[in-house]
Amino acid sequence: MKLLIKNGRVVDPRSDTDDTLDILIEDGTIRSVDKRIRDAKAEVFDAVGCVVAPGFIDMHVHLREPGFERKETIATGMAAALAGGFTGVACMPNTDPVNDNGSVTRFILDRAELAGPGSVYPIGAITKGSKGEELALYAEMKEAGIRALSDDGMPVRDSGVMRRAMEYAASLDLPIIDHAEEPALTGSGVVNEGEASVRMGVGGIPAEAEAVAVYRDLLLAGLTNARVHIAHVSTRLSVEAIRWAKSRGVRVTAEATPHHFSLTESEVLSYDTNAKMSPPLRSADDVKAVVGGIADGTLDVIASDHAPHTYEEKVQPFDLAPNGIIGLQTAVPLALDRLVRHSKIPVMRVVEALSTKPAAILGLEDKGSIAPGADGDLTIFSLRKKSCLKYEDIKSLGKNSPFIDRKLQGCVECAVIAGVLYPVD
Repeated sequence: MKLLIKNGRVVDPRSDTDDTLDILIEDGTIRSVDKRIRDAKAEVFDAVGCVVAPGFIDMHVHLREPGFERKETIATGMAAALAGGFTGVACMPNTDPVNDNGSVTRFILDRAELAGPGSVYPIGAITKGSKGEELALYAEMKEAGIRALSDDGMPVRDSGVMRRAMEYAASLDLPIIDHAEEPALTGSGVVNEGEASVRMGVGGIPAEAEAVAVYRDLLLAGLTNARVHIAHVSTRLSVEAIRWAKSRGVRVTAEATPHHFSLTESEVLSYDTNAKMSPPLRSADDVKAVVGGIADGTLDVIASDHAPHTYEEKVQPFDLAPNGIIGLQTAVPLALDRLVRHSKIPVMRVVEALSTKPAAILGLEDKGSIAPGADGDLTIFSLRKKSCLKYEDIKSLGKNSPFIDRKLQGCVECAVIAGVLYPVD
């Protein structure tokens, strides 16, 4: 089977390519990238006016299965990923049972095989049951197929446990995806400490609740020479800490979410639980710092932190509703609109943050590039066309998003997975 992508603007950060080129994919592998490729036996897609990028990988997704299938299944999550232009996702371990052993990892991968197009990369738990006490079975999970470790949603409180986790992870060359939060400072807070908490009359979460934990784990990463990836960075303090650590050779990478570079704490003033998340939406100054961190590469990755919940959960009073929003179908349009269009960040940097960097961090050697021999995964998008997510077009079981009906400039046209073209409806 052959697929020929013609006339697209090919953007490949790994080779620093930004040119109008054709791409020939055969049997799921890229065979040629060149000017004016001809092949009479290939299916042809004309990508004129579009950007052709390495397949986007969302390295922070909650697929909920096993255990919380009322919120999401692997199949519905992957349908949302495909509709959002992602050719692969990394799924967090906060399932029931928690993915803290090889049997759960294998279950997830078996279910993913039946879920339709796209790759699923399981993330194993740092501690058993994500309780922050006893280390999980890293070697067993790595053999089963995990790509990283995280207790996302449940910060590892004990510094000694985190040190041992980093030492164990480093011995297996597994990165730790760090939910950086100091629970003693978060307390019963539900929004950013500042304008939002004062005006709403609810408990606030200071920026320092994130930054203190970021500094601790950067220091531990330096001590252990482990690879640490700071998840969902939301504050100027954290961006500055990560920039400082990188300048000193700490093996740190980091990510930003579309909601943290697009929205401020003012979004929650109406008590809309679809804007309630952890970490919370922050100040305009924090948003500016996050955008700056993406622009200069301090924040390596853009990840959705897709977190579906049921309607019944999200219509509870604000302080009782769970944190999190869905994001797979809006992540790319938000990146194109907010970062490329408004902040003038180069397309190359945004593509790198959505494809090349996630592939490198997760150790996916055949992903994240457009070169002969690489896997035939591509994301094709338009910078000019507008997009607007409608409620009825949401593929996820969860509908909890503050971005429904928002018009954005930039849209995904299609995804190519293993050489098969999937148009986005």
